[in-house]
Amino acid sequence: MNNLKKTLLNELPEFKDYTLNFINGNLSKMQYKGFSGGYGVYAQRNKQSFMIRLRTSCGVISRSQLHTIYQIAHKHNLNYIHLTTRQSIQLHDLDMNTTVDIIKQCIEKDIYTRGTGGNFPRNVGLSPLSGVDPKESFDVTPYALAIDKYFLSQITNYNIPRKFKVSLSSSPKDSAHATVQDLGFVATLKNNKPYFEVYAGGGLGKNPKIGLKLPELIHPNDILFYVEGMIQFFKTEGNYENKHKARVRYMVDEFGEEEFLKKLKSYVDKQKQNNNLKISPEPIDYNKQGSEINFDNPRLFNQKQPGLYTVYIHPLGGIYKLKDLKCLLKELDKVKNPIIRLGMMEEIYILNLNAEEAKKILEITECISGCTQLESSISCVGSEICQIGICNSQKMLSDIITYFKVNSENRENIEVMPRIYISGCKNSCGVHQIACIGLAGKLKKVNGKSVKSFEMSINGNFSVGESKLGEYIADFKQSDIPPMLYEISEKLIEKNIDFYTLTNNYREEFNQIMDKYKI
Repeated sequence: MNNLKKTLLNELPEFKDYTLNFINGNLSKMQYKGFSGGYGVYAQRNKQSFMIRLRTSCGVISRSQLHTIYQIAHKHNLNYIHLTTRQSIQLHDLDMNTTVDIIKQCIEKDIYTRGTGGNFPRNVGLSPLSGVDPKESFDVTPYALAIDKYFLSQITNYNIPRKFKVSLSSSPKDSAHATVQDLGFVATLKNNKPYFEVYAGGGLGKNPKIGLKLPELIHPNDILFYVEGMIQFFKTEGNYENKHKARVRYMVDEFGEEEFLKKLKSYVDKQKQNNNLKISPEPIDYNKQGSEINFDNPRLFNQKQPGLYTVYIHPLGGIYKLKDLKCLLKELDKVKNPIIRLGMMEEIYILNLNAEEAKKILEITECISGCTQLESSISCVGSEICQIGICNSQKMLSDIITYFKVNSENRENIEVMPRIYISGCKNSCGVHQIACIGLAGKLKKVNGKSVKSFEMSINGNFSVGESKLGEYIADFKQSDIPPMLYEISEKLIEKNIDFYTLTNNYREEFNQIMDKYKI
């Protein structure tokens, strides 16, 4: 990695010059975005401040790296870090010199920003509980890390039409959203031996699509044949002319499902001649002296390793305030060999804790982390910062949670609601399209005037065998959404049912609520 570090550090003067040209008005927003995205940097809405996205490989982050990120954020007077839905960390409101300085500091500490934006393979997705989940098929972590290391080894050399996303899930729960990626792998067992199911051509955003399942299971050691095969297929036959049609999922439309899979197989077969792509990564050791715990907590998970636990931390909207992160790090410094992972839903998991360690982590994060599905809802960073955002998704989430807390005296209304996924526009930063309840910001003509509103979709799913995109319902004013959702919760309590049952078995009553508020 030393050569990579040297290459990335040598790029910084050119990056700074380009950024200065943008600030001085010599480059358009789209020209700058096309260049800066590859460095993991995007200009914010005011065109003077910048966001950096850190490539925390597969969401796996060491204690020392988390300390480094905290120290950088603190040094530059940031109030928070933003956890993303792609297991990365974003830093916002940076000036040009600070942006360059942070990239340099991160590279020196083995934290990279290259390829976290732009037309590059993005951070590889991973089930955050892989390796400790009692219900998993096997630990996919070593394979995910091997793929991300492979991408990083040549990250400055890629020339593909658009972004490229890969995810690995360790069970059919598919917590890495493998079924809706350009290329996804889901662990399974056959005759008690490990294999991957492979999904290709999926993706969220505009014109979303569920991935096609390949007919064959593959041996885990063969995974790079499929990764590089798809890259070469994308590179050779993808659309370089129209960026709006440049994702892998549009190739499925172009060739048809049967021909797409046939072509992909031919590219994969070519890669199988390259023995350098055969991998056999070292397994991860999760062994540690455990101890039994005698209480329940919705943020506490029993690991398959006896006497060990994982604690889940979900700050509202993925906004982790520095003062709270400082408290977490202080407690983590007392933990023996902690394993830290970011999830796909703006959360942090602390793995491999004994009973006393788990209890302490739960205590110091109790005031910042949601315990219910509703309080663990997801929001992109929103239009106050994002250039292309339409609605303030963070405020939308805050308004919903506040409304429920004010009106639900005994928290029952909060406890019955599912998680809500909010994107400030039609892009999928809030992964709203695979949500039980998804909201996406848009402009809606009302009485001849454009009004900021949210479109609502329901009953999306990303579990293997049940993957489906959400069903569009209607558009709503932002101010009407909290009371509308609260009325839904009242109906759930009245009938003692969950949201899926309401929408599937009592659709007329659900529609009556929707009709009162839709525009």
